[in-house]
Amino acid sequence: MSALIADDEIAQEAELVWLEDINALDYVRQSLDRLPNRRGRPAYHRDGRMVGYARLEPDAKPSKASGTFRRRVFWLLPHDRDTDRTGLYSTGAPAEAVDPRTLSPGRKGRKTERSEGGPPSAAMQELGITPA
Repeated sequence: MSALIADDEIAQEAELVWLEDINALDYVRQSLDRLPNRRGRPAYHRDGRMVGYARLEPDAKPSKASGTFRRRVFWLLPHDRDTDRTGLYSTGAPAEAVDPRTLSPGRKGRKTERSEGGPPSAAMQELGITPA
């Protein structure tokens, strides 16, 4: 879950790779996966689809116990809002979900009005920003 990702666990991220246009997504789910390498596209073994992943800095150290690297993977399930606007997450979002526009290497991101499916705040309206 996003809340359980500590800043030091993602401190060695070099970049985030997006496989889809994140501007079209209200939220993405994020998790820390144990992967065999620092940079390559990870295998994906969940329902739904992977929409992005983190690449680590070249000097990132593997786990001493397993030899694997902890890297973030961003994903969506078939019942998420991007494919089912009136379903379970027509409002609200899963615990591990964040607005992808708030993510950057080494920053875990956060929920926003857009990711929660709620109406835009007065500040968003004033700036002309509307959730898609």
